[in-house]
Amino acid sequence: MLDRKFIVEHADQVQANCERRGVSCEVQRIVSLEAQRKTLLTDSQEFNRLANEVSKKIKSAKDNDERQQFIAEGRDLRQKKDAAQKQHDEIDAEVLALISAIPNMTHPDVPSGGEEDAKEVGFGKTAVRTFDFAVKDHLELAQPLDLVDFEAGARVTGSGFYFLKNDAVLLDLALQQFAIRHLMAKGFIPVTTPDLATTSVLQGIGFTPRGPETQIYSIENSDLHLVGTAEITLGGMYADQTVDLEELPIKLCGLSHCFRTEAGAAGRASRGLYRVHQFTKVEMFAFTSPEQSDAMHEELRQTECELFDALEVPYRIVDTASGDLGGPAYRKYDLEAWMPGRGEAGEWGEVTSTSNCTDYQARRLNVRYKTKGEKGTNFVHTLNGTAFATGRAMIAIIENNQQADGSIAVPKALQPWVGKEKIG
Repeated sequence: MLDRKFIVEHADQVQANCERRGVSCEVQRIVSLEAQRKTLLTDSQEFNRLANEVSKKIKSAKDNDERQQFIAEGRDLRQKKDAAQKQHDEIDAEVLALISAIPNMTHPDVPSGGEEDAKEVGFGKTAVRTFDFAVKDHLELAQPLDLVDFEAGARVTGSGFYFLKNDAVLLDLALQQFAIRHLMAKGFIPVTTPDLATTSVLQGIGFTPRGPETQIYSIENSDLHLVGTAEITLGGMYADQTVDLEELPIKLCGLSHCFRTEAGAAGRASRGLYRVHQFTKVEMFAFTSPEQSDAMHEELRQTECELFDALEVPYRIVDTASGDLGGPAYRKYDLEAWMPGRGEAGEWGEVTSTSNCTDYQARRLNVRYKTKGEKGTNFVHTLNGTAFATGRAMIAIIENNQQADGSIAVPKALQPWVGKEKIG
């Protein structure tokens, strides 16, 4: 969340940012309530000071009548202090709730608008392929090769779940191995994370655990939720921790299952493995100093490009528009792979995203750093980026590498783990 002092001192700027993002926020109410809260805090502290002074007089009272007078006066001051403190705490809770609904500030270079206003800022090294035969989508290719079974998934768990089978399992594991090896070579620490997290961690990262618009599965009668991404658990690793500046940046790559309700998702563009309720993902996450975060964001984006260039998958890079940014993101880049079987004649489909969340998540999670020789601590910056969401990466591989005979060429980068050059 944003710093409340920053909101009060830059109310017009914060309000304009909310409007640019298309978010309704009560900035002026926060300013008004903060003024009331500060007054009540001062009153409470003053009543407490006066009560302490009266308490000291009790021992030196001339007689019992004066003693009782001091006791009554002290009691009255304590009651006033408690009343002011209670009102302060109620207003403070309301302020926190209102601040939690305010999104992060936005990088000045981010394009304004919605999803359709995202700006193309680059393309991958592999050109879009021209086919001399009728193109199939990944489900049409997977069925005769017995790679994916959605019918069995529906019988066991429900619609939107599936079984990977045969060479699809090898391809899935190959993507995980390749990504983790590539990231380890770049200084990322490999981590397997829990598939569950508490409400406070989800809220700290910026996810809404419960409610009509949630994308999160919650465990009934508990404070636990299935994670939608390892970003949640990787960020939570350092909740309430303080690190030395010399330790930064901390770069993690997390392997986890991801669970999403995908409420409201439908249509041909979402069919098959593109939008499912469970998938595996290798996620990058970084804790940095404020001075390091912009460069780290570019590093995460470049790493995503390296991974998909190695797969020889065509993609474009887009700078996400302000109205399509998630609440915590200061800036976000997406990689959209060309999926020739999507739509009538092929479409771009999102395969990765990387966001700089500045200190927005760290402030909620209370992740700080200290500098030697300086008093106090500061909030770190947090960044996240997808290495591979294996389901969507497989769509891009299967559709772009399909052959006229229905087989699928395996990218050279993955052949050591798949163990063959062609699936078919």
